[in-house]
Amino acid sequence: MRTYLTEAIKDYKIKLSEEQLSQLERYFELLCEWNEKINLTAITDPKGVAVKHFADSLSIFNYINVPQNARVIDVGTGAGFPGVVLKIARPDIQLTLLDSLQKRLNFLSVVCNELNLDAELIHSRAEEGGQDLDLREGFDLVVSRAVAQLNILSEYCVPYVRLSGRFVAFKGTAEGEIKSAKKAIGILGGRIKNIHTFDLPLEGGGRTLVEIEKVSPTPEKYPRQNGKIKSKPL
Repeated sequence: MRTYLTEAIKDYKIKLSEEQLSQLERYFELLCEWNEKINLTAITDPKGVAVKHFADSLSIFNYINVPQNARVIDVGTGAGFPGVVLKIARPDIQLTLLDSLQKRLNFLSVVCNELNLDAELIHSRAEEGGQDLDLREGFDLVVSRAVAQLNILSEYCVPYVRLSGRFVAFKGTAEGEIKSAKKAIGILGGRIKNIHTFDLPLEGGGRTLVEIEKVSPTPEKYPRQNGKIKSKPL
């Protein structure tokens, strides 16, 4: 895995130390161990994890300026991508990992303890956390690799972003859903600042980072309850 990852990120802006590579190596081992007990990822081969999880997560640093000591939340973090990888690469960030399944957070707690990472783990549905005044509009950077359509994902995530902060959605090919999400993003107080498209190294496939800037406060009624978000998307 380490060899694949080193090759994959050789042209990336972010550079990893030997210690950081060792942390990612241990993360890979824990992912494989825990994946036998709970469903964390369909990708467990060394090359797949190196490219499609780790290099994919680190790609954000090629395009987005993440301020020193930024408050970062990974919404629907799952197995910890991209949040945990970002924290390993940039220990200065203040990381929050939010997920609706406690068993995933149990795994992430072990990862953070073993890798000596300081992160806040929150057990919550995304739309409930977005209405929590301790979290709402409190983050410099919100990230998510969740599979929801962008208009739906934006309602989950934009409420967490502070004014002038960013929400970055990790996507595959997303041209169609980006067009249909512009109205929703505007209603939620955001605007699309940039769309970064690229191919992952080592034939990892096409990727898109949708960079959304928070330009006005999110109206109080958003995010709505999960049923309404899905049945009547913005």
